[in-house]
Amino acid sequence: MRLEDATHEYTELTKKLVKGIDNLSQLREEDIEIGATPREVVYQDGKVILYHFKSPVEKTLKTPVLIVYALVNRPFMVDLQEDRSLVANLLKLGLDIYLIDWGYPSRSDRWLTLDDYLNGYIDDCVDFIRKTHQLDKINLLGICQGGTFSLCYSSLHPDKVKNLVVMVAPIDFHQTETLLNMRGGCTLGPEAIDVDLMVEALGNIPGDFLNLEFLMLKPQQLGIQKYMDFPDIVDSEDKLLNFLRMEKWIFDSPDQAGEAYRQFMKDFYQGNKLIKGEVVIGDRTVNLANVTMPVLNLYAEKDHLVPPSSSLALGKYVGSKDYTVQSFPVGHIGMYVSGKVQRDLPPVIANWLKERA
Repeated sequence: MRLEDATHEYTELTKKLVKGIDNLSQLREEDIEIGATPREVVYQDGKVILYHFKSPVEKTLKTPVLIVYALVNRPFMVDLQEDRSLVANLLKLGLDIYLIDWGYPSRSDRWLTLDDYLNGYIDDCVDFIRKTHQLDKINLLGICQGGTFSLCYSSLHPDKVKNLVVMVAPIDFHQTETLLNMRGGCTLGPEAIDVDLMVEALGNIPGDFLNLEFLMLKPQQLGIQKYMDFPDIVDSEDKLLNFLRMEKWIFDSPDQAGEAYRQFMKDFYQGNKLIKGEVVIGDRTVNLANVTMPVLNLYAEKDHLVPPSSSLALGKYVGSKDYTVQSFPVGHIGMYVSGKVQRDLPPVIANWLKERA
């Protein structure tokens, strides 16, 4: 590089950093708040809260939609900010949206099981919405692990689910091409990770442990490169806020209730029991053939956490005769925040539901 080029590059970088320092110095905590759409608490059981979002338009779909998110990370990725919000875009299309917030499990939640989450919390929220709207059935939108939960719930309570939408949901957990599944035990089984020892030793599984595990799946991109790229965006207030909101969401990881974590890892990852029809929730066995309501399966083509093959497996096992698959050319997180997907995804969901109203 010539000296004058190096000098120019250094000068430009210095300008960016000076502007960036000015941007950072003016930021307040409320500027990076996550969850932009107005909402109200309509039901609460302990740490679990059911939110109802306020719609800016007249609702055109009579049956409300309950969003069930994963236990890992906070659910407000679906409402990250005003211009990146699946919730806001669905509301604008006339849907009535509810969302379960699982809260932050503490030591007193150590013994919560998947039975508590599915037949307890989810079922109570579904019943609340059914009673509020005087409906026999509502629509479910399950995302990631919440999609797996929604499938299990729909199998156990098909009389309460009108339509089921699952998004980037793992179904077949024995996927040898992805590090997360390998780490969970799809190749080595129980030898991959001693889940019993973890739960006995730790009680609840720390959110920071899971966060580190996810970051180590792409250590260069998620642990180094994005921070090396930071000087390139720090002079833009909008890009800086986008970056900080994502960082806040990524590192806001709740602990996992020990017993629920134990069953999910052993039955779903290590045993791959969902597609075998061997998962038992409470005293009942989950059979995907019982999922007979219309199903819309949405997946991300470049998903490194839930590979397309894992989501697509649902088509082999689901009992519904009205089964639709739609993909989007992004990764796992891109399904929530990609501008192009946020333009295209909400209409797919809304139109599919309205055709089955």
